Amino acid sequence: MRPLDVLYVGPISGTCLDRAHAMRRLGHRVTHIDLRRWLPATVWVDRVIWRLGGHLFGRWLAHLVRSRLAGQRFDLVYVDNGECVSPAVVHAFHQLAPKVVNYNIDDPTGGRDMRRFLAYRKALPFYDLVAVVRQENVAECQALGARRVMRVWRSADEVSHAPRAVTPDLKTRWSSDVLFLGTWMPERGAFLRDLIEMGVPLTIRGSHWQKAPEWPVLAPHWKGDSIAGDDYALALQCARVNLGLVSKGNRDLHTTRSLEIPALGAMLCAERTSEHLQMYTEGVEAVFWRDARECAQQCLDLLQDEPRRQAIARAGHERFVANRHGNQDIVSQVLQESVG
Repeated sequence: MRPLDVLYVGPISGTCLDRAHAMRRLGHRVTHIDLRRWLPATVWVDRVIWRLGGHLFGRWLAHLVRSRLAGQRFDLVYVDNGECVSPAVVHAFHQLAPKVVNYNIDDPTGGRDMRRFLAYRKALPFYDLVAVVRQENVAECQALGARRVMRVWRSADEVSHAPRAVTPDLKTRWSSDVLFLGTWMPERGAFLRDLIEMGVPLTIRGSHWQKAPEWPVLAPHWKGDSIAGDDYALALQCARVNLGLVSKGNRDLHTTRSLEIPALGAMLCAERTSEHLQMYTEGVEAVFWRDARECAQQCLDLLQDEPRRQAIARAGHERFVANRHGNQDIVSQVLQESVG
């Protein structure tokens, strides 16, 4: 594929920034803008987006797109997420480029975050291509008027999720036996409480765990809020076992952790789902479970068999590479489908 001039639209942080960097590594010229930064820096804007919908800022953002990017031309506008991108904004983007595509790893047509993604759903008929990560999203986007929909896997980043050199000091700081790194959700508190009560030496890192009804049990195992960058990578890499929990509200059958943990050469112990079983050979490249009791037994067995644990972690990393689930692989698929 020839190098493209791409207007990349999405947060200039986190996994979105990783994907923009992946596009640059592929040789494309990327201009990255964050529409949220063009709105007032107040929590009330975020509350409006989450509770009422980003379409309410659509005409304002469309005006800003036309005025701030006047005179510029791109081969493609690549919208990552699009919770603030209304039909008016897509029309403004079409004045800058012949193709406007959307890529979204959330569940924008599911039931959990309906108002948040109202702008996204209204804009679906006006995109040239929509990329989603759930099979259910394909038919739902088509029913809402999307003209072309492709389904892709989530991805880990070739740089951000590459294994680090771990010094003894780093090992001491970040080591854990069994780690869950992620945000509290209602179903997760009871699950982790059960693991603790069955003797699993658990470490929890992430946001909002104080909301859990099970907090009195979880609190001694909680080691801090969400982390990013090297700290995030080192925490996963230095854990002997990493739990992979899916979000029921988001209809997940795999998550970004399903890729990031093996990408880092770490041990994945995840819920047994149809997609996890497609991604990794059970017991060889990852370990799976159906409930807390089986999860606890898997964790305790792995902690007692270090050669097996290391062998599965190595094989999982090799399978991640073979599956081509890196950002550059997935971005290439979407771009090829967009302009091919």
